[in-house]
Amino acid sequence: MIALVFLLGLLGLLFFAAASGGPALPLAEIMGLVAVFLVFFGAGVHIAAVLGILAVLTGLLFSDRPFWLFAGQTFWGPSSNFVLIAVPLFLLMGEILLRAGLSDRLYRALNVWLNRLPGGLLHTNIASCALFSAISGSSVATAATMGSVALPYFEGTKYSQRMVLGSLAAGGAMGNLIPPGITFIVYGLITETSVGALYIAALGPSLLVTALFVAVIVLHGLRNPMERPPPVPIGLKLRALGGLVPTLLLMLLVLGSIYGGYATPTEAAALGVVGAAGFAAVEGKLSWRMLNASAEATARNTALLGLIILGAYLLNYVLTLINVPQAVAGLIGGLPVPPWVIMLAIIGMYFALGTFMEGFSMIITTVPVVFPIVVGLGYDPIWFGVVVTMLVEIAQISPPDGTVMYVLQGMRPRGGPITDVFAGVMPFLLAYLLAVGLLMVWPGIALWLPAMMG
Repeated sequence: MIALVFLLGLLGLLFFAAASGGPALPLAEIMGLVAVFLVFFGAGVHIAAVLGILAVLTGLLFSDRPFWLFAGQTFWGPSSNFVLIAVPLFLLMGEILLRAGLSDRLYRALNVWLNRLPGGLLHTNIASCALFSAISGSSVATAATMGSVALPYFEGTKYSQRMVLGSLAAGGAMGNLIPPGITFIVYGLITETSVGALYIAALGPSLLVTALFVAVIVLHGLRNPMERPPPVPIGLKLRALGGLVPTLLLMLLVLGSIYGGYATPTEAAALGVVGAAGFAAVEGKLSWRMLNASAEATARNTALLGLIILGAYLLNYVLTLINVPQAVAGLIGGLPVPPWVIMLAIIGMYFALGTFMEGFSMIITTVPVVFPIVVGLGYDPIWFGVVVTMLVEIAQISPPDGTVMYVLQGMRPRGGPITDVFAGVMPFLLAYLLAVGLLMVWPGIALWLPAMMG
């Protein structure tokens, strides 16, 4: 409903602009695309196929250039980009860690230190997801990995199932925001922005979002107090820290090599795979069967993302060819309102799209159109990259189509209605929106650290 209202409002704005003598807009192309998109969306066609078909139809109907002359060149660009190789490498690293059991050690170690806080084990959900995000780079991978580890701990307890699922969904969604998030790689590829600078800028917002999530759990714990577990001897707590060592070392290897200037994100991802395999060998879990299973899962996910990227690039090329992004950018940029009003409209658009569109495909299809507008308004490209990534993560936990929520719903040992996940994630969703608002008011949250290091 939110998406439909926003879409109708946007179409109304375009017609009003055309009728009032504004810049010439390709209204026929826009209406045709919207109609075809709605048909495919209602039929449940996969987003990669929708993007490709829309590109072909638009190219054949509205472009004078033969389709076969630009399709191959457009596909070759992203498929041969060196930066994009980091995506399958980070996915492979996460798969190896999951099968090596290192994520379970991470959860148990954090649980020893955090279970006596108001909210108890719910804090462990957030902390473990935050740390695992720093080596996985993927929201879905983080949610799936930590969900499989955490959910058995809550079986037979008095914890609210809604808050358990909501905290895991919110924590998993941070997988793209906390470096080395994959979304930053894609954004940097599309906008030619430094991925290393984006990673540095994301550190402040990552801490802000994590702190807000912890605050939500503390408030829940104070309103719904539970009996605290007995104190754990300090010696046992110190020994439990050994479970954090593999994760912390991998973080140092991946992020340290990037921030220190020793490796590009792609090279750091390769180092991470080697490090994950090394820890799996130390644990006695490294085998050809395990590597084969990890490679198969990585290949499936990479192929899925690759199809989306290729379809989106082709559609973006055709839309640019027929002047749609340029005309829309000129229209919005020329509105007689302050820049922050336009920025709020862009944030509203992303929030609306997130109710029915997968986050990864959303950023690929929208950033080429929105980015020139944002830069023209005077906003920093690095700041906007962080904001877009946060909005994509909000899309991952926005009913009714949040990918992360459905991942966790499918992992519930005893099943249950999906509304449990929807209700549980709402307080965290509001906290995330508050973080975006704070970032708009104080952009230095993201830009201070890059300026200090630059």
